[in-house]
Amino acid sequence: KLNSANSIAKTMKSLGQSVSTRVILEYLGYFGEAYLLYDAPRFDIRGKKVFESNDKVYFEDIGIRNFIAGGNREQDIEKVLENVVYNQLINDGFKVQVGQLRVGEVDFVCTKTGKTAYVQVSYIIADEETKKREFGRLESINDNYPKYVISLTPLVKRNDMNGITHLGLREFLMYGL
Repeated sequence: KLNSANSIAKTMKSLGQSVSTRVILEYLGYFGEAYLLYDAPRFDIRGKKVFESNDKVYFEDIGIRNFIAGGNREQDIEKVLENVVYNQLINDGFKVQVGQLRVGEVDFVCTKTGKTAYVQVSYIIADEETKKREFGRLESINDNYPKYVISLTPLVKRNDMNGITHLGLREFLMYGL
């Protein structure tokens, strides 16, 4: 789970390598300057402010991400999809932040030319529990900005559930939000 400086430091420590979060942040900065990864700050949805630390990182190139992350791709598909959606939002011109809720997070808070939208990414929504978790996070946000769940759920066409638009990944990649 290599999506923040803190999680990288913990992973390194578990592998017997002690590296400070400060050093990791420095290297992440270098990777950012080389356009190898993006930095997504956390945004407090209720307080409408950006947190100073614990940003998440997303790789520009999924192949590099997979090489660095190692492990089992099948167990990592959710993070890969999240990274793909992040990259597409950036390519579509959005400023993208990670939405922090009182409990949990919304994958992305996207802004572009004064418009805001919330995006939750899920692999496959195959049961009620997953549906409740993914849609419930967005339902807990009490404003009128558009809300989207993007998934690989088969045969999903653009449809709305309680004002939340469910998009298939393919449709999102072809047409955007």
